[in-house]
Amino acid sequence: MLIEAFGFISVSAMVLFYALETRSSAYVLAFSASCLSAAAYAALIGSWPFAVVESLWSVVAFRRWRSMVAASPAPGAFNDDGPAVKNDLAR
Repeated sequence: MLIEAFGFISVSAMVLFYALETRSSAYVLAFSASCLSAAAYAALIGSWPFAVVESLWSVVAFRRWRSMVAASPAPGAFNDDGPAVKNDLAR
């Protein structure tokens, strides 16, 4: 019963974080972790093909997260127009 609950939570987290991926790179990282969790569940129940596929998805999502983080500007970064903070009072 405990293993089934672990599998249900793992796969539910995968679906949730996959749906939220476009909102933040943190959700991509969470998706990667939930894929790894689903792979662990698959290994526990002896479904090795599923475990391998989920492990690969985890690696793909982690690499996508890493490239997203590398491409995003640092908080408070400056661009050619000055600080990245919008100032409505300057109108």
